[in-house]
Amino acid sequence: MSVIDYIAENETRFLEELKDYLRIPSISTDKEHAGEVARCANWLVDHLKGIGVEHVELHETGGHPIVYAEFMEAGPDKPTYLIYGHYDVQPPDPLELWTSPPFEPEVRDGKIFARGATDDKGQLFAHLKAVEAHLKINGTLPVNVKMLIEGEEEVGSVHLDPWVEANREKLACDAVVISDSSMYAKGIPSIMYSLRGLSYFEIEVTGPSHDLHSGLYGGAVPNPINELGRIIASFHDPDGRIQIDGFYDDVRDLEADERQAFADLPFDVEAFKAEAGVNDVQGEAGFTTLERKWARPTLDFNGIIGGFTGEGAKTVLPSLAKAKFSCRLVPDQQPHVIEELVEAHIRKVASPNVKVELHFHHGGKPVITERDNPAVQAAMRALKKSWDTDPVFIRGGGSIPVVATFAEVLESPTVLLGLGLNDDRLHSPDEKFDLENFYQGIRTAAYLWDELA
Repeated sequence: MSVIDYIAENETRFLEELKDYLRIPSISTDKEHAGEVARCANWLVDHLKGIGVEHVELHETGGHPIVYAEFMEAGPDKPTYLIYGHYDVQPPDPLELWTSPPFEPEVRDGKIFARGATDDKGQLFAHLKAVEAHLKINGTLPVNVKMLIEGEEEVGSVHLDPWVEANREKLACDAVVISDSSMYAKGIPSIMYSLRGLSYFEIEVTGPSHDLHSGLYGGAVPNPINELGRIIASFHDPDGRIQIDGFYDDVRDLEADERQAFADLPFDVEAFKAEAGVNDVQGEAGFTTLERKWARPTLDFNGIIGGFTGEGAKTVLPSLAKAKFSCRLVPDQQPHVIEELVEAHIRKVASPNVKVELHFHHGGKPVITERDNPAVQAAMRALKKSWDTDPVFIRGGGSIPVVATFAEVLESPTVLLGLGLNDDRLHSPDEKFDLENFYQGIRTAAYLWDELA
């Protein structure tokens, strides 16, 4: 029996095991669920040992545990690859919007519905089943494989970076494989070779020492909301270009073949507008929607508050106005540089009649893996074997900070082998995972180890 035949014969069992995994409410952000998060980590330890991975460790952190495993029997002359994933999930609220209970997995219309189905339990589990298939049929793997499965991804991976730094020798590998993202579209397998980074800010504008009556003081003293609005307006020109000196200096331009590859992708702008609920697309002039989403930096305001926001009217001049905003960064921008540039811009445009404070919350570096990297090319071949169609290259508009950590600490590239779909409702009620993608993902991962060898 071949590895692929073994996968086909065991699809029903794989699905039932996935359901067991999904039933554990491993909600990392909720302290009341700490015991369930720990139970999920121990479930993974037992499952990995049960499929034949003998070396499995549970590492306590200052928060939730890390599961580490390795199968190094291929030998020192074979390459080593690291699988990364996470077993923690988002809270399921609001519960009333779920068609079926979030931790009682249910299959409907060829999809499994449950919290964590696609983010990231289902996608990670596809890799575990591929490892099982190789071990059951061949007794070994064609390459050395390590696994790092954390329980804090949904709360910012606060203990992961120090653990990776402290265990860099243990984690040493030729490349990292992550399935925690989406394919371009159903039936179009893809490799995501770049992710945007992030810089997140909060700005506070303070004027009078206390709220003032607008009839007595309006027009005679600085209004923090007005001043904040003026600062916000200064960030973009009418064509959508960010007006911060030096902001684009380190931006790596898209290559001609990348722009052509994006243009060749099937993209329905009308469907995109309908999904977003907008009348039209907009953004930086001179770029397509996909280019704006994937390969151009942004500056967007995420929240704003100031003055009276309750029901009815209250004619008041507030003493304070605040806003939160973020920049999505592209290769080769650096968060610390953007922080300095944003601060300099605000100092330049802010009125001296108000106090302006800028707080930098967190950031993450953009990453890019060259498309001709051998591990990336191996993944493309594995996708083609499994799906029997040519896979495509895409970029990601979001951020996965651990990818930059692996690049810096382990000096290893990452292969982003997304198995989810954009409409899988991750983080939302009725999260789901397409079962065709689950089974094809297992086959892809099985082919991947052969191709990487």
